Amino acid sequence: MNEYDYIIIGAGASGLLLADAMLNDSFFDQKKILLLDKNAKDTNDRTWCFWEKGNGKFEDIVHKKWNSIHFQGKDVLKRTDISPYTYKMIRSIDFYNHYLGRVKESVNITFAQEALINFEESESKVTVHTAKKTYSGKYIFNSLFDYRMATGQNKYPVLQQHFVGWVIKTDKPIFDSKEVTYMDFSIPQKGNTRFMYVLPYANNTALIEYTLFSEELLEKAEYNEAIKHYIQERFACETYEIIEKEAGSIPMTAYDFREHHTNRVRYIGTAGGWAKPSTGYTLMSTATKVPKLIDFLKQEKPLKKLKLKGKFWFYDMLFLDVLHNNNAKGHTIFESIFKTLKPQMVFKFLDEKTSLKEDIVYINSCPKTPFIKALLKRIF
Repeated sequence: MNEYDYIIIGAGASGLLLADAMLNDSFFDQKKILLLDKNAKDTNDRTWCFWEKGNGKFEDIVHKKWNSIHFQGKDVLKRTDISPYTYKMIRSIDFYNHYLGRVKESVNITFAQEALINFEESESKVTVHTAKKTYSGKYIFNSLFDYRMATGQNKYPVLQQHFVGWVIKTDKPIFDSKEVTYMDFSIPQKGNTRFMYVLPYANNTALIEYTLFSEELLEKAEYNEAIKHYIQERFACETYEIIEKEAGSIPMTAYDFREHHTNRVRYIGTAGGWAKPSTGYTLMSTATKVPKLIDFLKQEKPLKKLKLKGKFWFYDMLFLDVLHNNNAKGHTIFESIFKTLKPQMVFKFLDEKTSLKEDIVYINSCPKTPFIKALLKRIF
């Protein structure tokens, strides 16, 4: 009764999108699949944002859309229409309800709310131990991330994109509900790469997030004070209600998580290095990698043989080398890019859809010296 063809550990974005892809492919109709998560996935614990042209696969659960972005730095201020792109936001509770709802209605996927203790791999199967039961599976997909997976090596730096966000509601209309503040570097940098990110849900309601790209986290009070100060200075607002809070940390590293894969165990999502190393954006990166994993599974080859790295991994590696070497100057890179290029070009490059000619245009928009130094250090 506890034997499965596939066991998916973690019902986050990668686990649910993988399970849903299996539901949509007849190859898996006769397969027994187990989805494990310690939580019921019944709370709104995060938001996912992305950009795309036109309507996409998540359209039914998109909570809010914007057609314009605001970028600000020390020497640049841009308010720009981003068409044909649209910036979109999904609340996690809507994502869970949609995808986990489909899983619970399926006949060949079982969802179990159980915490993983450990698993053991043999030549023919993987045995999974939870706090309640023991399961066996032919193949395991694990989305549970631990920073120790990446920090036990010195070849690639490991930064964090860490943040605290408040959703506030004000008495007066102080936000432009049609415009996302994508990055505001006008705030004190304090030796790191720091910016504010604002998603206005309405003219009196917005998510305001204090975000850093750095190695170490801050004390909780420092995030809160920065958000409070920004609301006062940027919006001249003293009175507001905090209706939601969120916090998180996303790894930023070019470390090859493939070193943890085996013939029967594959790490997915953030644990598999699916978060875009240079930005931390994960949802659309995951959505593009899941179909590749599904196609690979049909070949029934050892899981560790699937390779997903390309030229953009190399670009991200150099960018993170630069940030790691001089984190205080991180804002100058983004300011140079947005001062030189249209946001449509930036989005296309970050989507990893640019040609080599377009790559060169993007790279030329960056400060040259730190990237040349990073490249020479990698070569020599």
